[in-house]
Formats: sequence, structure tokens, C-alpha cells
Amino acid sequence: MSKLNKLREIMKKYNINYYIIPSSDPHQSEYVAEYYRGRAEVSGFTGSAGTLLVGENEAKLWADGRYFIQAAEQLKGSGIDLMKIATPGYDTINEWIEKNVKESEVLGFDGSCYSTNQYKDLLKISKKNKFNINMDKDLLEEVWNDRPSLPEDKIFIHDEIYAGKSASEKISEVRKAMKENNVENYLLTSLDDIAWLFNIRGNDILFNPVALCYAIVTEETANLYINKEKVDNEVKEKLESQLVSIYDYNEIEEAVKGLSGTVLIDPAKVNAKLYSLLTCEIKENLNITTTLKAIKNKVEIANFENAHIKDGVAMVKFIKYLKETVGKEKVTEITASEKLSELRSQGELAKGDSFGTIAGYKEHAAMMHYSATPESDYELKEEGLFLVDSGGQYLDGTTDITRTFVLGNITEEEKRDFTLVLKGHINLSKAKFLKGATGCNLDVLARGPLWEKGLDYKCGTGHGVGYLLSVHEAPNGFRWRIVPERNDSCVLEEGMVTTVEPGVYMEGSHGIRIENVLLTKNTTENINGQFMAFDNLTFVPLDRAALDITYMNSEDVLRVNKYQKSVFDAVSPYLNKEEATWLAEECAELVK
Repeated sequence: MSKLNKLREIMKKYNINYYIIPSSDPHQSEYVAEYYRGRAEVSGFTGSAGTLLVGENEAKLWADGRYFIQAAEQLKGSGIDLMKIATPGYDTINEWIEKNVKESEVLGFDGSCYSTNQYKDLLKISKKNKFNINMDKDLLEEVWNDRPSLPEDKIFIHDEIYAGKSASEKISEVRKAMKENNVENYLLTSLDDIAWLFNIRGNDILFNPVALCYAIVTEETANLYINKEKVDNEVKEKLESQLVSIYDYNEIEEAVKGLSGTVLIDPAKVNAKLYSLLTCEIKENLNITTTLKAIKNKVEIANFENAHIKDGVAMVKFIKYLKETVGKEKVTEITASEKLSELRSQGELAKGDSFGTIAGYKEHAAMMHYSATPESDYELKEEGLFLVDSGGQYLDGTTDITRTFVLGNITEEEKRDFTLVLKGHINLSKAKFLKGATGCNLDVLARGPLWEKGLDYKCGTGHGVGYLLSVHEAPNGFRWRIVPERNDSCVLEEGMVTTVEPGVYMEGSHGIRIENVLLTKNTTENINGQFMAFDNLTFVPLDRAALDITYMNSEDVLRVNKYQKSVFDAVSPYLNKEEATWLAEECAELVK
């Protein structure tokens, strides 16, 4: 019996008519421990984002534009319909629920894996339609017999030589913000925020160095709720020296029930179950720590720059290997990914990849978040385009880089698309703008060259990057429209780190993406206000063989040449003579 049908049997047992399985965990994480990958287990769709709704006679899965192609393939024959988010003709999940869940029926979900905001939206619909909500049942416990255990790895301290500030300094900054918000308590549930605040890191989630935990900060106390078996004596002593008290993970519910006064929560992060336990006055806002950690301090910025140069060295060695090996030895999407991970692991302070490498050859690259399997694994040939989106975790920073490589003959259409993507990438990277601008104000700079040709990409243009944390972090980003639930449309501030990654994705043909990481900085200040710009942090050469120079103006050429020179200058000192000579050829000037 399939897990989908088994779920329906369990639903009948508890008189639940519809059941929702999101992609999140109790901390609303983008990437989750294997224990919480129930949506993938039941549906067969393995993308990192998506929501499954199962009824007695039907099932729907909502996915965004990054996953339309992948989801359509993986859902074939499953009896689950694909619902395309932000696409005309498709209801949102709440619209569908409002149209279909009837009076006296029961809609169920695990309240610990649903955010407060999501819960409130469903409450409004339930009151209108007069159906009931049951958020007390994690039906996966009965459906998923071989469910993995919760992770038990030890946590470690992220030293101040990398973090730039002690935990006690950060807690003081949080308390200052609490006072400004007139709150006595701050309930913190998002893992990256807690890791940043207490200068701790873990291994509970693949690619994300965080640990499952909660935190409560008051005017006088700072409490960490975590499986105590994960905290060794050295870490315990360090935390206690920063006046952090340690409690067991499962004690959070009683602690929440006991709060008095006013508590600050981020309703996009605090789960519905904890929210329902609060009896004190609640104030809702974006997590204090989300904004604080988004603005990197001077130590973090210097370290970030070092991490990106190391990453550039690994990438240059990888590109050289790729160009010299394809066609002579067997190289596949998977073995190429493994080679890149191996090269990154040789970098000083390396802590693994920052996400699963996306390595898509030819039409596979049209799937934005394609993940090769033994069944889908293409061998690379001396033809076509190969897109590689990858990144590394280092004690001194997190990287995210995409390049699209020419392996042989490519079409004029592919050259045009590559050049237009690069023009958009250059346009945004060189932007000068007034303080107060958001990523939504600037996004059109990247899309403009594509829009002029009737092209677009079904995703944002860029996202914030954590510091030895999640590779995707709010509140900064580039997007052509505001998506409230993503919280990535804040005013850009000096010290924020954001990717820029426009692309073209032609189903059945090719995919192209070029991604660098940018650091926001202040520039000129005059009677018109504070002007801002970006510094580039990524040093990886562009593949000139993919360019159609007829689409480029003289400034485009100048910008490419300037960038290629910066790559050579930054990376070549760390290469041997042969590698440096090869890189010099790769970075040779374009001539218009």
C-alpha cells in the first residue's frame, strides 16, 4: 500500500477529511532534518518547498516556479495534482480550501509544523465555512513506519574570531530592541536566528549548520531549549559564561505557558502549537535577530571576503578540470558535483557544501532546482551547456555561486540567452541607488534585458546569505513583486549580503544562470541623500565562449573585462603556475 493510501486510512480513523503536510519543521526551516521530510515521503516530490493536501478522494501539491518541471515529472501516476503557485488558473491552497472544505468537515495538520500566520489564515476560512480544524495529530507517526530518528549530533561554538561579537553582546543588542518594542519576553524559534544569537552551530540539518532548539530571552535571562545530550561540557561552560541557561528541548511548551507580561514573536516562524499555548499579551513582528544578523559586522565581512576567495580557488580548479576532462574521460552530472565538493573540502576552515549542488546538463538545467539521481544522471559531452549552482560552508562564511559552462557547440539561441542573462546580472551588480530602496525597487535592472525579448524566470533574482548559516536568509532579497510570506523585501542596508542570479530556463532545451554574491555599501552622501552600491564578493571567471557580443554595448564589455581581471588578481596568488596560466587565458579581454 502506498503511503498516500495509508494516510487516507489513518485520516478516516481520526475523522479527518483533509490533511495538510507542509515542507517545514517546528522551526519553519527551509531545509529540514530527514525526520521532517514527510511531504516528500508521501508525495514522491523531493523539492525543498511545497505543500501537500490530501483529501478522501483527491490530493493536491502546491509548488513554486522553481519546481514546476521537476514536480510534474515526479508526480506522474501518483494521483496527486500539481498546483502551480503564482500562476493564472491555479488556486492558492487557501483559495482551494475555502472553495472545497465544507461545513462540519475536519481539516487536519501537525500544528508544530505550521506557522502562526498560516494557522490564522485557516482559522478565518474555517469560521466562514464552519469547518473544524484539528492540529493535534502528526499522522506521519502512523504512516511512516521507517521514519528516521531525530538528529543527535553535538553542537559547537562558533568562535568570536569568526563571529565578531560574543553571545552576551548579541543578547544585549536584542534586549535593547526588546525595550524599544516594549516587550518583556522574546520567543525565538528559527534555528538560524538562535545559532547566530548564541554563537552555536550544529549538524542537525544537511548543509545547514544548525541544531534543533528554541530560545526565550527576557530582561534578565537567556534560555536555550535543546536536547542536553547534544551539549558537551566545554560548550555548556562557554554558554553559561555568557549567562545562557540550558534546558531540555521538550521543556519549551511549559516555559511558553508560563510567560507573563508581553511576548514578542515572529508569526512567520513561531509554530501554531506554541502560539496556541501563549496566555500572555502577544506582540507580533519580524524577529529582532533576523535584521541584526543580516547586517554583517566588520569581522564577518572580512571573513566573508576570505571565504569567497577560497571558494573561487576551488571553482577555478573545477572549471579547469571540467574543460580538460570532458570528452577524454567519463564525467557525469553526479561525478562533476562530487569533484567540486572534493575541491571545496580542501579549503582552509571548510565545513562542507552549503546546499546540494545543482548540476544540470542541457535540458536538465531548465529545472531550476534539478538534482541528479543515478537514473537521471547525464554523461557530459563536448557539446551544449552545463549549469552548476553550488556553494560551501566555511567557519569564516557561506558561499553560493552559479556558472553556466560551454562544453562544445551551442546554438545561437543559447548564446543570446546567456548574453541577456549576463547583461541583467551586470545591470543589477553595478546599480547606484538611494538609501531606502528595497530589492523590489532594483529587481527590474536584472530582468530588463530579458523582458525586452519577452523572456522571464519564475523565481526571485536574489536572496540574503547567512554567515555559516542558511544559504537563503531573510530579510533582504531581489524580487519583482512583494511576496509577504518570504519576508525578503526589506530596505537594503550597508553590510547586507545578497545574491544576484538572473536566468533563462527553456523546458526541453537548456537552462542558464549566472550568480554572484554582493555586499551592500554606502557611497556618496549629499543633499539628495545617502547613495549606495554593491561590492562583488564572488571571484569566478565567466565563460566567454557563451557570449554573443552583438547584444553587448561597450560598457558591458568593459564591465566583463574589469570583472575577469578582478578574478585573476584575487585568485591567481593561490594557484600553481599551470593553473594561473590557464586562468589568465580564461580571463583574457573581450574586444568589441
